Amino acid sequence: MSHQARPPYEAVEPETPHLDFAGTTPYEDYVRADVLTHLQHTLSDDPGELVFLVTTQVMELWFTVLVHEWETAAGALRADDVPTAIDALKRSVRELEALNASWKPLAQLTPAQFNSYRSALGEGSGFQSAMYRRMEFLLGEKSASMLVPHRGAPRAHAELEKALHEPSLYDEAVRLLARRGQEIPETVLRRDVSLRYEPSEAVEAAWAAVYSGDQHAELARLGEALTDVAELVWRWRNDHLVATRRAMGAKPGTGGSAGVAWLEKRARKNVFPELWTARSHV
Repeated sequence: MSHQARPPYEAVEPETPHLDFAGTTPYEDYVRADVLTHLQHTLSDDPGELVFLVTTQVMELWFTVLVHEWETAAGALRADDVPTAIDALKRSVRELEALNASWKPLAQLTPAQFNSYRSALGEGSGFQSAMYRRMEFLLGEKSASMLVPHRGAPRAHAELEKALHEPSLYDEAVRLLARRGQEIPETVLRRDVSLRYEPSEAVEAAWAAVYSGDQHAELARLGEALTDVAELVWRWRNDHLVATRRAMGAKPGTGGSAGVAWLEKRARKNVFPELWTARSHV
């Protein structure tokens, strides 16, 4: 074979990619990058405000992905399709890690730096995020009063109201335990799902029984996938607390919240509580 001959398996690469399109590029059509990169409208002259705004918008996009994953997992559990639920939960773990990393650009804000554009937020506060509220509802942290801020946004309000009255991801996991033979009281199975989930000794005993058995069994693997989610949600809350404490100390938060005091209270709460307490009985 001549030294100029090309092996049959070697692809011929074009010198330049396809550059000429009749309209916008296929990439733009799919990603809508032009829309995304023109959604930032800063309200101060401080260069740090753009970082704060973009980071917050990125968080909102991750909230949207997580809601999709947890709704997928809840639906799969309702259909007794545990493998699909575990797959969705595992994906959400990687997405939670990316979400939690979003705090890094904001984690070392000094009070002076935050104050330079804090007034631009006005009464705005993260607790007003409709997509974050849907995440909390899926985790079992229900509260009808949290619909009130969204009365002026019909679509967001309707989506939240629907989520409020649907079983949470954890409700579906507990119902699955019952269908798999664990003794779950009717008071738990038929509880008003629009209310905040409260821990149950019977559910704790059910998880303890699961963890005392085959560690490779489907329910044990589900429990660990849910625990991974719960741990990263707890880390999210704590990272939020630390970043806020560093930026503003104990001052009242935007939007009328108690700031650090409110975040400290949130950080003390366990997500999927019996998955943690059951470990003491195994």
